[in-house]
Amino acid sequence: MKVDYIVVGLGLAGLAFVEELLAAKKTFIVFEDHSQTSSLVAGGVYNPVILKRFTPVWNAQQQLNIALPFYKKIEERLGLKVDIKFTIRKAFKSIEDQNNWYEAADKPMLASFMNPNILNDRIAAVVADYGFGEVQNTGRIDTEKLVTAYRNYLQESSQIIFENFNYDSIIFNNNSVSYKNIEATRIVFCEGFGIKKNPFFNDLPLNEVKGELFTIHAPELEIDFLLKSTLFVMPLGNHYYKVGATFNWKDKTLALTKAGKEELIDKLKKVIKVPYTIVKQYAGIRPTVKDRRPMVGVHPKKPELVVLNGLGTRGVMIAPTMAKNLFNHLEKGELLDTEIDIKRFQ
Repeated sequence: MKVDYIVVGLGLAGLAFVEELLAAKKTFIVFEDHSQTSSLVAGGVYNPVILKRFTPVWNAQQQLNIALPFYKKIEERLGLKVDIKFTIRKAFKSIEDQNNWYEAADKPMLASFMNPNILNDRIAAVVADYGFGEVQNTGRIDTEKLVTAYRNYLQESSQIIFENFNYDSIIFNNNSVSYKNIEATRIVFCEGFGIKKNPFFNDLPLNEVKGELFTIHAPELEIDFLLKSTLFVMPLGNHYYKVGATFNWKDKTLALTKAGKEELIDKLKKVIKVPYTIVKQYAGIRPTVKDRRPMVGVHPKKPELVVLNGLGTRGVMIAPTMAKNLFNHLEKGELLDTEIDIKRFQ
């Protein structure tokens, strides 16, 4: 079999790159081994404001301009709904929080997203003694539904193989690579933290942080916005909410832990005041980079090998933009954004 591209990994990064291949009518085959779950368990929120510091997300408007039509196109093609709109409310803990909000809402890059008024309406079920700040034009992508449906979509056209990728089986030819019975111009690795096992890119400074979340059922909570406080509480419909997340830099396993569950329970006590039932606990490993920028680019000695990784906690926003920049770099000679190019580590 001869294809233009082999793509390794079909989370958000791999999916976004495949969309570029489909649009350009490039041939490809995807390898997916179900080992990475971060895209499946992610909150999937797109929010242009860093609520910890009331600062804009890097290139947020540009990313949203590409991402929202991107997901709409997939929704229409696959006949499913994955983009759920809602507002986000930040629960203030002090007068200082309120003052910082007023100041940030006046900044040009944030004005279109941040409601300049403090919302003082009391919600009996929520701890918010100093009111809320509201972020508009936000929502979430149902990443589990999206990625699962997309894998099935590719399976129907025999464009995905569910098995481990064996790096030792790569054979380098003149201007191409062979992998088992497949010849391709390039291999694009979209493996998340699985890149740590990739001998061609494992020297990149990727860190892994484990996050645990759970889904709760809370009939008395009755909020239709994402609540951001000590943790986030995100509405899923029918009185179900996703709650998260923990940050564990030492545990690199996907095992569910008692400590993670207890941390979430302890924090949730400070956020809501109604009873709830824990329905399911999740764990995922997020690939993160020290400078909080993705790692995208071509191997310095083997140009047939390419990486698209390190999307971090805002993968749903950033993946379509990164995939487009990478595809245009490979196919049209467009320069990679220097802030994401892996050359910055060389």
